[in-house]
Amino acid sequence: MPTLFPSAVWIALAVTLAAGLATGLGSLMVIFSRRPDPRLLAFGLAFAGGAMVYVSLTEILGKSIASFSESYGPQWGFAAGTAAFLGGMGLIVLIDHFVPNPHDGLSVDDPAFHDDNRAYIKRVGLLTAVAITAHNFPEGLATFFATLDNPSVGMPLALAIAIHNIPEGIAIAVPVYFATHRKDYAFIASLVSGLAEPLGALIGYLLLSRFLSPAVFGAVFGVIAGIMVFLALDELLPAAKRYAKGHETVYGLVGGMATLAISLVLFKW
Repeated sequence: MPTLFPSAVWIALAVTLAAGLATGLGSLMVIFSRRPDPRLLAFGLAFAGGAMVYVSLTEILGKSIASFSESYGPQWGFAAGTAAFLGGMGLIVLIDHFVPNPHDGLSVDDPAFHDDNRAYIKRVGLLTAVAITAHNFPEGLATFFATLDNPSVGMPLALAIAIHNIPEGIAIAVPVYFATHRKDYAFIASLVSGLAEPLGALIGYLLLSRFLSPAVFGAVFGVIAGIMVFLALDELLPAAKRYAKGHETVYGLVGGMATLAISLVLFKW
């Protein structure tokens, strides 16, 4: 393996790092404001979900099928891409089963968040950080490999994941801040969790770089597409609906899809 990465790898890592650092922005919303506007949060989550579903089904899954087809022909390529897509969904189901993501149930209004219950709060904060960090690894892989193959696909996906990371930063910062009353601890904890995304991307690249081929890219893109669709349907859209007061969820969903569609068209020019 060469000592220096190609420039495309550095660009992909930088984009993945930027998406991961959005967890720090979520912690700042906890530290410097009483509560984020729930309707804006609902729109943003649905926007990210719509963008992730659109780019996964129209671009990333297509790249998986095309890559497999280079090696196995169109019929088997389509079958293999579909299998990888379903396998990605199965992978994130397993991760979610063994390391449940608890951030949807955390709130500053939780009666457990009191000064006389700091031990419980610290435990919640630790478990939350571990769970979200585990979920950030596949997100980092998705952003990295999508950007490595085509920045016009990877960068909009990174934006969607960055929006998704903001409430995760909130979920980590809330228990840490309430337990320690330290703003710097809350910020650092959320930031470290976000760094799991570029770390996951780097580990994935180091493991796969020697074996990169059309078939390997097909498998990676298929798995990524499945993971992204599952995350959007299982986490982002339900969370958006809980925060919504009106039609913010559907407006955000359509807005995210439309924005991704227009951005991809513009990148073609």
